[in-house]
Amino acid sequence: QVQLVESGGGLVQPGGSLKLSCAASGHLFSKYAMGWYRQAPGKQREFVAQIGTSGSTSYADSVKGRFTISRDNFNNMVYLQMNSLKPEDTAVFYCNAKWVSDFWGQGTQVTVSS
Repeated sequence: QVQLVESGGGLVQPGGSLKLSCAASGHLFSKYAMGWYRQAPGKQREFVAQIGTSGSTSYADSVKGRFTISRDNFNNMVYLQMNSLKPEDTAVFYCNAKWVSDFWGQGTQVTVSS
């Protein structure tokens, strides 16, 4: 069982940056592939980025070159550095842990607006 708590969301102007954090509780954190997903109003939840147990990463095409996912296995943390933010990045961002099962956080709101 893994519990995930996201933080770091907020309001930012277009072109700005935010760094999201996800704190994971429970054992065997290093065995989980960790990811970020987002859900905009009226849309389905979509994949943003993932980091595997070996540190390999993958990104949605829409965020490649702008977002960076990282993990700290010692402190059970996952991060999403978001640069060059656009209004279309506005969404609730969710942290995900995937191994035998999927676990989700409660989400953090990111709003990109002038």
